[in-house]
Amino acid sequence: MILLFSAGIMLFCIQFNVHAQEMPPRPISAFFVQNLAFGAFSISLTGGTVTVTPFGSRMATGGVVLVNMGYPYFPAVFGLEGNAGTILHPLNGPDAILSGSNGGSITLHLGDSNPGDPVILSVAPPGQTQVSVGGTLIVGSILANPAGFYSGSFSIMFIQE
Repeated sequence: MILLFSAGIMLFCIQFNVHAQEMPPRPISAFFVQNLAFGAFSISLTGGTVTVTPFGSRMATGGVVLVNMGYPYFPAVFGLEGNAGTILHPLNGPDAILSGSNGGSITLHLGDSNPGDPVILSVAPPGQTQVSVGGTLIVGSILANPAGFYSGSFSIMFIQE
């Protein structure tokens, strides 16, 4: 009699299935963590480019010479917050024009991101998934781009899938 009663309880428990609803989509939030910086460099009469990768390395082409004068260089970093597993696609805005403190202007072209496309959010809020973005400066001659500090702003969008 006891054996049959135990089997009845087991069958009763097996009949209940638990179902959970998927988390509703949550709009992402993007936070600025670190600016994009190219460090110090010198240019000749021909100009060239300076690139900072999303991994933090720096290189130059043409008549641009990289110098180490204590000015740091690093990629832009954004913190993205949303449900873990959310899929995002980074979309760079148009090239930006940076204005010089002593005149002149330099074109900034945003580069790749790390992680690349797609970005999958890996932590739940309030944690943030960080995305690094590199860029390339298109530098003119020393006459067009006198020495000084160049600054401006750029745009980037993260499209939620």
